[in-house]
Amino acid sequence: MHAEDRLQAILRKVRRHGSVRVTEVAAELRVSPVTVRKDVEALAERGLVIRVHGGARLPEDCVPPTDRGTGTGAVPPQARGDLTFGMVVPSATYYYPEVIKAVREAAAARGARLLLRISEYDVDGERAQAHSMVEAGVDGLLLAPTTGTTDHTDPAWYEDLGIPLVLVERRPRPVGPAVEHVVTDHAYGARLAVHHLAAQGRRRIALLTRQGTPTAPLLEEGFRAGLRLAGLRAPEGVGHLDLGRDHPGTPRYDGTMERFLAAVAAGRVDAAVVHPDGDALVLLQRLSARSLTVPGDVAIVSYGDEVAGLGDLPLSAVAPSKHEVGVSAVELLAARVTAPDRPRRQVSILPELRVRASSGAR
Repeated sequence: MHAEDRLQAILRKVRRHGSVRVTEVAAELRVSPVTVRKDVEALAERGLVIRVHGGARLPEDCVPPTDRGTGTGAVPPQARGDLTFGMVVPSATYYYPEVIKAVREAAAARGARLLLRISEYDVDGERAQAHSMVEAGVDGLLLAPTTGTTDHTDPAWYEDLGIPLVLVERRPRPVGPAVEHVVTDHAYGARLAVHHLAAQGRRRIALLTRQGTPTAPLLEEGFRAGLRLAGLRAPEGVGHLDLGRDHPGTPRYDGTMERFLAAVAAGRVDAAVVHPDGDALVLLQRLSARSLTVPGDVAIVSYGDEVAGLGDLPLSAVAPSKHEVGVSAVELLAARVTAPDRPRRQVSILPELRVRASSGAR
């Protein structure tokens, strides 16, 4: 039996009986008592059980007053491990796989079932998926809507779903119902990238992003702030280049790339923050084709770190903690379901910079 399977088996037994003894669980699972004690410690660190001498018991706030000490009374879903969470995300191929994996693991650790839907950026589809899961009786929703990706004042469709809700990598409108959310502080990530490049002696730093992503406006905000903090100004005319929604081989994409390459060749740009990773790798190839060197002629910091380390020259990258985003989202949702009246929370998680070969000093 794998470690996670043991944890789930122990958790189910605790929730069913209220407490367990290490020796009994060890005999039932056919493992050593030492192994079970380590598993109990792991569950206790997650706040799912409380260690007691010789075993474990359920935390007090998971057992209703009518059930404490009497063995009677209805056990709520969160104590029985009967919770079901729904999750709607726009993609299962970029950015979100690690988030989904973390959500699945964190939900399983709480004995909760996860229903996953992929909207493929279809606004009507994601609304229908969310409403369908509400009708199916999920206890709470994790949602990364295509709409509501930037601050706005119009009502958001998800505000009237009527069940506990946590937005994932999305910010709710600033005025309206207090919707809980977990986000990466992308503006901080861009500031971090600019600070690193400036510390390497780069003074003509540009930003290259793709249009239409919820991340791009936040990166520009952080990029501008980073330049101000470093006492720098964006290169004239190429400070922020937008690749649009197109792909390599299309006129807008290739034209924007050519403007950037020309600026590097002319010495007008000596560093760049590029989002997403795929476009940073395309840029790396086109710089090489023009006999422009990295980091000699231009230093590069990619944003996302999905594939940044896989190029011929590994790219430095700002890496959002996708796993922490997923775990924190489940924690928020589980807490809201368990304690509906507690103060609402909005969580911002800082990304980290992973320095590789592409952003060195001259």
